[in-house]
Amino acid sequence: MELLRRGAEQIIPEDELVAKLERSLKDNRPLKIKLGCDPSRPDLHLGHAVVLRKLRHFQDLGHQAILVVGDFTAMIGDPSGRNKTRPALSIEETRKNGKSYYEQATKVLSKKRLRITYNSDWLGKLDFADLIKFSSYITVARLLERDDFAKRLQEQTPISFHELLYPLAQAYDSVELEADVELGGTDQTFNLLMARDLQRAFGQEPQAILTTPLLEGTGGGAKMSKSYDNYVGLTDPPDQMYGRVMSIPDDLIRPYFEYCTDASADDLTHIGRQLADASVNPRDLKRRLAREIIALYHDQAAADGAQEAFDQLFVRKELPDDIPEYQFKGKESFLVQVLAEAKVTGSNGEGRRLISQGAVRVNDEVISDPNFTVQGGQTYIIKAGKRRFLKIVPK
Repeated sequence: MELLRRGAEQIIPEDELVAKLERSLKDNRPLKIKLGCDPSRPDLHLGHAVVLRKLRHFQDLGHQAILVVGDFTAMIGDPSGRNKTRPALSIEETRKNGKSYYEQATKVLSKKRLRITYNSDWLGKLDFADLIKFSSYITVARLLERDDFAKRLQEQTPISFHELLYPLAQAYDSVELEADVELGGTDQTFNLLMARDLQRAFGQEPQAILTTPLLEGTGGGAKMSKSYDNYVGLTDPPDQMYGRVMSIPDDLIRPYFEYCTDASADDLTHIGRQLADASVNPRDLKRRLAREIIALYHDQAAADGAQEAFDQLFVRKELPDDIPEYQFKGKESFLVQVLAEAKVTGSNGEGRRLISQGAVRVNDEVISDPNFTVQGGQTYIIKAGKRRFLKIVPK
């Protein structure tokens, strides 16, 4: 329980989880630990890893982890934490994303004692009579207790009827799997509790629930999300991981150690003392944090290499050794066009935005003119943003 409580937001109810664990030990029967996966967003980041790491703890204790890819529920679109519904996906799209989810999730999870399922396997077989039967177990008043629905109702924002079916569909997953425990972020608490209600209606022992906090993104405040560009991806290159972790606010150092690394309770206490000590530079703790995170998702050599590359670029102010070259054969061209053609930026518009933000240097001088041109026959060293470089050479 000490391990399972670490980094958990809530355990509902804790005494039931303790009883399940005790019975599991007595009967030598692993518990079924369920985690629903959203296949509409297959690129995983450290925010997703918080709950995945908790699932790994259950695996390490000998229990059965079950990843439920919500390929069927993704066609409904879960409105959790959103004012608008998510776009529905086809079964083919969700299956493809589910495969990507599994490949990335196993960077955290052990493939042993891991089962992956798709809820279309059972939800897709239900008929309208089944839906009527299941719906009879849940009241509309109960559904409208969900924060997102209540808020939208108050604001007179439309709620489509099919959205009300999402918590019911997710709850039925637990019935089908006879889940002993379900994990999820705090934004999923309502859906997880709904599963307990439905399991009771089906004569099953209700699952215990363990929720984990939503990790704040690298800029602080908002939760980590690719939409906010404040994420550290599980498959990001080591250099990019290192730079993003080094950019977090000082007040996120301890939470990141707690939720993103294997730091023990004693380690966390010591880190807290160091943060309170004015003689300790928080940057040094961030350097340790970045190395530990990279070592988890790559290896120690990659972590050491990423730190050296960061120091070369930002501490010693040296140019990286492997600047990509772009051979320019024309007489003259807009820099934003060259940057896009060389794949340094995704578009001319992105290049203009970087220039307007003062984030583009040409031969170590900041430029402010979005119509800056490069001339044929000359060599330029371009720095766009913090870590993107390009050497333009004549062909």
